[in-house]
Amino acid sequence: MSMFTGIIKDVGTILSNHNGLFRISVTSADVQKKIHQGASMSVNGTCFTIVAHNDGWFEFQAIPETLYRTTFGKARAGDTVNLEPCLGPADVFEGHIVQGHVDGMGSIHSVEPEGNSYIFTIDFDPSLSKYLVEKGSIAVNGISLTIVTAEHNSFTIAIIPYTWDHTNLSSLSEGDSVNIEVDVLAKYIEKLLPHFKS
Repeated sequence: MSMFTGIIKDVGTILSNHNGLFRISVTSADVQKKIHQGASMSVNGTCFTIVAHNDGWFEFQAIPETLYRTTFGKARAGDTVNLEPCLGPADVFEGHIVQGHVDGMGSIHSVEPEGNSYIFTIDFDPSLSKYLVEKGSIAVNGISLTIVTAEHNSFTIAIIPYTWDHTNLSSLSEGDSVNIEVDVLAKYIEKLLPHFKS
């Protein structure tokens, strides 16, 4: 099983999309070293298998289900995407456990500057609200972030300057869609609780 941590290593650009076959640019030499056919890559928080690559780019195939359930259904050439290779045995674990299995899409309700940071309010499917807690973890476009406030159908996150400068959040605005993955630990707890009650 591939695992990620939500620490973005590069911001790529969609070079082309032909019926779900995406070609993505890579600028980071460290990321380039981890690219090989069959490797897993988190692209905007979605785990994909690399099917082809060359210097400065790689390709993956998105199936119809993925296109329907993630932002890749509306992605186009020129869009920027967050990249994170899967965690290797010698890599330092940072962030939180991210699987690259998107739970749903959110819509950016607002982006407000606050000091040297930005506060994002994101609307999302209320069915996911049970997995969100204040100060808990969430992955937005593959980025490991801390939830500031959690409501029934929205949550807020604070974006520090480093994250703003080194992810694609700075290119997004009100109305744009993002991929959301809730903390998988919350799902496991939900699954186990009925057994403890009985």
